Amino acid sequence: MTPGLDLALLLGAAVLLVAVGAVRFSTRLGVPSLLVYLALGVAIGEAGLGIRFDDVELTRVLGFCALIVIIAEGGLSARWSTLRPVLGMAAALSTVGVVVSIAVVGLVVHLALGLDWRLALLYGAVLSSTDAAAVFATLRRLRLPPRLVATLEAESGMNDAPAVIVVVLLSRSTELAHPWWFEVLLVGYELGVGAAVGVAAGITGRYALRRAALPSAGLYPIAVVGFTVLAYAAGSVLHASGFLAVYVAGVLLGNARLPHRQAILGFADGLAWLAQIGLFVLLGLLVSPGRLPAAVLPAVVTGLALLLLARPLSVAVSALPFRFPRREQLFLSWAGLRGAVPIVLATIPLSLRVPGADRLFDAVFVLVVIFTLLQAGTLAPAARRLGVTAPAEAAEVRVETAPLERMRADLLQLEVPPGSRLSGVHVDELRLPVGASVTLVLRDGAGFVPGPDTRLKVGDSLLIVATAETRDEAERRLRAVSRRGRLARWFGEYGEDRGD
Repeated sequence: MTPGLDLALLLGAAVLLVAVGAVRFSTRLGVPSLLVYLALGVAIGEAGLGIRFDDVELTRVLGFCALIVIIAEGGLSARWSTLRPVLGMAAALSTVGVVVSIAVVGLVVHLALGLDWRLALLYGAVLSSTDAAAVFATLRRLRLPPRLVATLEAESGMNDAPAVIVVVLLSRSTELAHPWWFEVLLVGYELGVGAAVGVAAGITGRYALRRAALPSAGLYPIAVVGFTVLAYAAGSVLHASGFLAVYVAGVLLGNARLPHRQAILGFADGLAWLAQIGLFVLLGLLVSPGRLPAAVLPAVVTGLALLLLARPLSVAVSALPFRFPRREQLFLSWAGLRGAVPIVLATIPLSLRVPGADRLFDAVFVLVVIFTLLQAGTLAPAARRLGVTAPAEAAEVRVETAPLERMRADLLQLEVPPGSRLSGVHVDELRLPVGASVTLVLRDGAGFVPGPDTRLKVGDSLLIVATAETRDEAERRLRAVSRRGRLARWFGEYGEDRGD
């Protein structure tokens, strides 16, 4: 190999390993890992090691590729049983909520910063999308009610599509090429056809992979990722929303009970982490630190407008047809995390040389850093303050085992927190459905196989095997006992996921 390539591989491997190790470090400190990756990019850039990188178009292309992988992983890991009840709310947040957010942020930026309407609305459009990587990585560390998590994850997987469409429309030219009603119809076409393409790709992939006898288990994860990329490409060729197609295809494939499902999820998770690391480091490399101080004031003004006005109003308007309690709406407002997506979207007007796009990029970069630190670090206290935590909620443990694959079963983990009515209940009093069983209890650092008369205690960690058919029922039963104890059914408690 050439010395230049060897040096590039050495630097790339070092950055990758440092980024992987930084995940554990950032988790301990409660700092989002995406900020560590951005800092790595800045450190090796023009202000650090002196590597100068200013290829905006390449950044945009690679950013879109990374987002495809991240959104696909979010779709693959989403459970349809928890996604279905919140699909309407997530769709409203991803469409009506995006429009409201663009309008409010655009108005505030126009009045407060004196920007022209086109650039002000571009600020709103770029920041209207919540970030899939930031949302998935942050929420999976918290114990929240399933429908809250499903709403936020589905929104972050779906709202990239309309945001990209609006940013492109506003970046194309000073004057719209068609009447406003034509542009509205165009947006509807792109979303509708994008969803249809995702359905077609997902159904085709389910049919093909269920019947294919591939010679190696490692080929199944590659094929699944291939179908999600195919969905994006087909959607883009048809001038539809490729990002929406990716998410829809991912949801269909992830809920298909394909062979080697756990290996597929593990592979997609690893790819998503690699995409996040590469994307954030690249964005940190692109930014010019010397220009950032001038962007602090616009970033703070825009961020406050987004956090205190646009996001709460978009959530409130989107939730009007649905029964979402006020405290859940407040948490949804606070948990609308921004990350790499707004920065990637800011490269679109930058690559098209829109006047003021460089200031927009810098402001968005600073905004993401400041408000990610503020929001991600306070999500857990905010959830506790609003009373929307669910510490006794069962969480899936991803393991690759042949017996579980043959049984079409999942391995769940359940903690018994202080105050839970699970404490003092015997295992046989859980009355789990046939097909679900407590297989191991971890207590005081030691594990043992429980018997029917084993009494649960605060601090216990339970491993539960549940078949696909009984998982939802088992989770509802565990939720009911956690709320009302062994006599939950006598009190009319059946463990439904609700917002009271």
